[in-house]
Amino acid sequence: MMTPLFIGGIGMQEVLLIALVVLLFFGGKKIPELMKGLGKGVHSFKEGMNEMKQEIETEPEKRSDR
Repeated sequence: MMTPLFIGGIGMQEVLLIALVVLLFFGGKKIPELMKGLGKGVHSFKEGMNEMKQEIETEPEKRSDR
């Protein structure tokens, strides 16, 4: 029995099937562009999370200044 890779018990066969469908749907030339866009989205999300974390950490300092 295979250990699930993701939530819901998705195994290696399901991942390969999804990858094959994506490859057929978008074609080989379009996939790098999609991955680049996905990478940029993840990067901007992480930047936003870091900004929120810094804002939360500096908030108690602002309150103590009052």
